[in-house]
Formats: sequence, structure tokens, C-alpha cells
Amino acid sequence: MPLILFNKPFQVLCQFSPQEGRESLADYLDIPGIYPAGRLDADSEGLMLLTDDGKLQHKIAHPDLKEAKTYLVQVDGVPDAAALARLQAPLDLGDFVTKPCRAARIAEPEWLWPRNPPIRARQDKPTAWIAITLEEGKNRQVRRMTAAVGLPTLRLVRSSIGPFSLATHPLMPGEYTEVRM
Repeated sequence: MPLILFNKPFQVLCQFSPQEGRESLADYLDIPGIYPAGRLDADSEGLMLLTDDGKLQHKIAHPDLKEAKTYLVQVDGVPDAAALARLQAPLDLGDFVTKPCRAARIAEPEWLWPRNPPIRARQDKPTAWIAITLEEGKNRQVRRMTAAVGLPTLRLVRSSIGPFSLATHPLMPGEYTEVRM
């Protein structure tokens, strides 16, 4: 039962079926019978897990059994203690209320690759990095959370899922490795 760790590049779709004019997982992975255990939207980058084991896929992706996932988020603005406290507490996003999570301001990770294309930079508006660890994962949740506290997301990189991380398994965008469970 192989488990594939894949560093999804920016703008790559989390599917194997082609879509005209868009890159998909099939452009990077030629391993028969594997499927993503969870998703990342096209605007997000970073760690994905893929497997051919349906039970393992369910364990990783099912909402009731979610593995903790850490996201590194570059935001427009600088978070203060109040913004970080709001991110960590249950946050009403309109259609659902988030579960408590961990959120902390961090330095830009030294190991992080440059994004292609780069994010926009404005001289008059500083940016900052936040590490957010969730045990849930609704559609565009991290982006919606940072926007709700006045810090729009500029860049979103998933750095870890459960025990697997890009820190312990360094992969550049588009690279993958197989691990054994």
C-alpha cells in the first residue's frame, strides 16, 4: 500500500482528469490506481497525500477522522494578538463555525521555494506569515478565516498532514516520494 507525498505546484488541479489549458495531477504523477486523500484548491500549493488504499484514503480525508494539517499563510497586513486570538477561537464564517485551531505568527520559512508567478508586492502594505493548524478542512477555509480577521491570504502552502511534512520530506513543487505506512 504505497503512500505518495506530492508537493502540488501553484495552479495545478487536484484531479487526474484533464481540463483544457490547466495542469492536473496527471502531468506530474504516472502511478496507476492512486487517488488524492484530500484536496488543495488550484491557488494553493504544498503537500498532498495520494494512495491506492481506499481505507487509508478514507482515514486521511474523512471529516470525522481528519488528520491535523498545517498551512503556512502569507497575509496582506500584519496580525496582532487580537487577530491571532480570533483565528484560534471558533470563527463564524457565515455558513459554518470553525473548530478551534492553532495560529501563530512565524518568520518566512527559509526552505520555502519562490512562487511562480510571484505574489504581488505593494510597497505601502507589509505582509506577514502565519502558521495555522486545523483538524478540519472545509472548502477554502483558511482563506476565508484570514479574510474574516482582516488579513487576506496572498499565498497558501500546506506544509504538513498528520506525521508527514515538507520539513521532514523536502520536495520541490512537482516532486513526489513514496513512503511506507
